[in-house]
Amino acid sequence: MDKFTKLTGIAAPMPLVNIDTDMIIPKQFLKTIARTGLGKNLFDEMRFTLDGAEIPDFVLNQPAYRKAEIIVAGENFGCGSSREHAPWALLDFGIRCVISTSFADIFYNNCFKNGILPIVMPQEVVDVLMADARKGANARQTVDLEAQTVTTSDGQVFEFEVDSHRKHCLINGLDDIGLTLEKVVAIDSFESKAAALRPWA
Repeated sequence: MDKFTKLTGIAAPMPLVNIDTDMIIPKQFLKTIARTGLGKNLFDEMRFTLDGAEIPDFVLNQPAYRKAEIIVAGENFGCGSSREHAPWALLDFGIRCVISTSFADIFYNNCFKNGILPIVMPQEVVDVLMADARKGANARQTVDLEAQTVTTSDGQVFEFEVDSHRKHCLINGLDDIGLTLEKVVAIDSFESKAAALRPWA
């Protein structure tokens, strides 16, 4: 998993509330177990017509936001079913951070496990960040995980809270397997002692 320390990038404004996981990655794209390749289908039914043509009004189809790395969203982002394909699709598209007033719990947890930082902010702060994002590609926002701050393009700084363990995992690029491998010396020691004590096992 890629480390997340500090990100300066284009923020796409998505003020819709209750953006669910089926909107993020529709069910017909869930056949794969690969974490890559889903970015092209991110928000598929919102980005494309039935014949595959781009819908110009959708924010990620607009020239200013095609390379967005941050989404500033309406409340309850990631609700619906618990599909892990949703953060996979976001990450494959290039999204590393989503900012909202609230997230669905399972989606929120899945983001951390896949290298995406979900940030919960009060509505008044999200409103400021949304207005800043609407300025376009030249209005880049900076997310500093170590300092736990989001800075707008004009220098306004807002602090956010994040669980210390999840922060540690993101900064060091540790998924569940990585966390286990941090304990490999202790695991090997335990297994050696167990084998000596119970050689028949």
